[in-house]
Amino acid sequence: MAYGSDSGFTAWLALNGLTLPAGAPVAAILRQRGSQYLDGVYSSRFWGAPTLGIAQERAWPRAGAKAYGQDIPDDIIPVAVENASYAAAYQEAIKPGSLSVSATATGAVKRKKIGPIEKEFFEGSGDVIADGTLKLSAVEGLLAPYLKPEGTLASLGLWAVG
Repeated sequence: MAYGSDSGFTAWLALNGLTLPAGAPVAAILRQRGSQYLDGVYSSRFWGAPTLGIAQERAWPRAGAKAYGQDIPDDIIPVAVENASYAAAYQEAIKPGSLSVSATATGAVKRKKIGPIEKEFFEGSGDVIADGTLKLSAVEGLLAPYLKPEGTLASLGLWAVG
């Protein structure tokens, strides 16, 4: 099940002065793709854990989630998460396939020269999937309050026996 609703997506488009291009998939399909993108890219960085654990299809709702220093009830999907999924869905509508990453680590080029033309490429992080993943500023901004900082450990526990 995708975040939000078809009517919510339509209202979000209108509020932002956007229209779907001719031939775009229906709203339900776009919302599903946008929701998959959000969960695939951000779920490991959201505070808390899915309320129903592994039985839950989506990353939200979550138990132990927080934003702006406040706990989020475990039966709530924040409006910002729905809006972020709509922004991702719109990206998919205007550029089909842009939310999906296919990458290979072979043959990365540092410098290429053909005749008098020379190009040099920035080096990636070493993670070809992360380097190839589209980051949408609208999505990043909406989700920022709900995310742990990158590189934060998910949890740290100490066990003592005896």
